[in-house]
Amino acid sequence: MSTLLRCAGLLVVLLFTPRLEAADAAIDDPAAAQVQHLDTALLESMQAGPTLSAGDRYHKLEPVVEQAFDLPLMTSLAVGPDWASFSAEQQRAAITAFTRLTIASYAHNFRVYSGERFEIDANIVSRGTDKVVQTHLIPRHDQPVSLIYRMRESGGAWKIIDVYYGSISQLTTRRSDFAGPVASGGAQALVAHLNSLSDDLMK
Repeated sequence: MSTLLRCAGLLVVLLFTPRLEAADAAIDDPAAAQVQHLDTALLESMQAGPTLSAGDRYHKLEPVVEQAFDLPLMTSLAVGPDWASFSAEQQRAAITAFTRLTIASYAHNFRVYSGERFEIDANIVSRGTDKVVQTHLIPRHDQPVSLIYRMRESGGAWKIIDVYYGSISQLTTRRSDFAGPVASGGAQALVAHLNSLSDDLMK
């Protein structure tokens, strides 16, 4: 999972300084607007820096991450076929642990601001019932990097269900990481694994 967290950190640590003049054309799209709402909160977290404790940062980002991501769906997709064998109680516990890890990862990685910005591509692509929102990460002293958000409507809102860093799916990476704990101890081992990772991030 350390590899996953490094990838997630690379995905998120540079991400989100809104460049409104570039995003205006896309912001009317509800999927792009959801991404920008997340961007704004993450930028505020980065700019706050050490003035926020890890716990404060977690609680500040918690409602925004829960709004932007379809975390129950992402949990089931990351677990894969074994999800169907989990009881309802085990599924709820896994979703709770996955949600905590997602928020903790953002709180941990969004601690420093170094002048990064991003641009949202105004061309929002539809793929069946999903939408794809593409952004370009623009570090201060490096080449732009493409980030792609796959989004799906849920409960009347567009939510992120996967993030692609280049051609690498975050869900695919997570599924690979989850496979070992699930195989060795099922839902209970997976929940313990996720909570341990979250605890480490929040230290």
